[in-house]
Amino acid sequence: MSVPLSILDLVSISEGSTAREGIAASMESAQLADRLGYSRLWFAEHHNTPNLASSATALLISQAASVTERIRVGSGGVMLPNHAPLMVAEQYGTLANIHGDRIDLGLGRAPGTDGMTAQALSRSSAEPQAFARHIYDLQGWFGEEGTARSTPILSSVSQNTEVPIWVLGSTVNGASIAGQLGLPFSLASHFAPDQIDDALRVYRETFRTDAPTARLERPQVMAGINVIVADTDEEAQRQFTTLQQMFLDLRAGRSRKIQPPVDPSEFAGSTPAMLEISAVGSPATVKAQLEEFVERTDADELITVTYAYDPAVRNRSIELLADLWF
Repeated sequence: MSVPLSILDLVSISEGSTAREGIAASMESAQLADRLGYSRLWFAEHHNTPNLASSATALLISQAASVTERIRVGSGGVMLPNHAPLMVAEQYGTLANIHGDRIDLGLGRAPGTDGMTAQALSRSSAEPQAFARHIYDLQGWFGEEGTARSTPILSSVSQNTEVPIWVLGSTVNGASIAGQLGLPFSLASHFAPDQIDDALRVYRETFRTDAPTARLERPQVMAGINVIVADTDEEAQRQFTTLQQMFLDLRAGRSRKIQPPVDPSEFAGSTPAMLEISAVGSPATVKAQLEEFVERTDADELITVTYAYDPAVRNRSIELLADLWF
C-alpha cells in the first residue's frame, strides 16, 4: 500500500508486571518496528494511570532512538499545557542533536490525565490562541536564530534543529488550529470517532500555506486506528478483549493494569463506542478494514495502536501487519 504505517505506543503495564518490564518490552517492539519498515514510533504522554508507563515522553524517545537505526521517533504527543514551552524546545532540541533528523514533536492541548493531576502539572495555557503562540515560539527556538518569536530568549541547544511539529487533536477545534497554522494534523480517531469526518473537513478547508507557522504546501493527515492482527479472526477478537476491558475500566472509573484476554462473548453488545475505529482479525480481514479506513479518511499516513497483555502477542501483530501492508 502507498500509505505509510506508524505506531503509537503508550507503554502498557500488564497485570503482574512492572513499569520497568513494560518499558523493556516497548523497546523490543521499537527494534522490531524499525526492522520491519514502519515510518514512525510515537509515545503518548499520560499521567496518574496504573496501566501506562508513558509519562516522560522525551526519555522514552531518547531510549527508543538509541536502540533503533532508521525509524522516526517522536511524541504523540507532548501535552503542552503540562510544560513550559522553552523546556520542550530544549528537550527536543537536545534529542535532535543526539539522534539527528529522526525526532518528531507532536503537541496536544489536552492534559492527558484527570483534573487534579492536570492542575499539579500545569505550566502553560491550553487556550487555543496561547497554544498557537507557543507553537510559533517553538518554531523560533528550533529555527536558525534559536530565539522565540515573542521573546529574545535563546535556546542554543535547539537552534537550527528544525524539529517537525505536528498538531494533535480529536475534534474540529484541534483540526482548525492545525489547519490555520498550516501544520500536519494527527487525528486521534482511535479513541475519539465522533468527529472524524467533520474534523478532517475542517482541517482541509482551513489549511493555510501563508500562515507564519506553515511548513507544508498541502494538508497532511495521520489518522489513528486500533489494530490487532492474529492468525485467525477468532484469536484476534479474543486478544481485542484486553483493550475492551481497558476502556470499560476507564468508563467505570476502575484502576487496573492491562488485563489478560477473556472470552469475547463476555463483551457482546458492550464494546465502548470509543473503539469504533479498530481493525481486528486475520491478515485478510485487517487489510480490508484498513483499506476502508484509508478510503474514508484519505489519510496520508496511519498510526496504529496495539494493546496486548502478552508483549509477544503485540509483536506478532506488528509482524503480521507489516507482512500484509508493506
